[in-house]
Amino acid sequence: MTDKQPNNPLHGITLEQIVTRLSEHFGWPGLAERININCFKSEPSVKSSLKFLRRTPWAREKVEQLYVRTFSQI
Repeated sequence: MTDKQPNNPLHGITLEQIVTRLSEHFGWPGLAERININCFKSEPSVKSSLKFLRRTPWAREKVEQLYVRTFSQI
């Protein structure tokens, strides 16, 4: 049995990697503009964002969707 998931573009990518890469790519203000959540607006950091996103499934889904839309063509 293999662990491959060819239809899952996020397979093997941690939430921390997603948030870090998005914040480097867009910057915190750009990220807050694309996804309107306070953890990207008010004193943003990877640590505080991870804490919020791990407890808030709808927000995590938006972040994952943005990641896939942004980096799937690269």
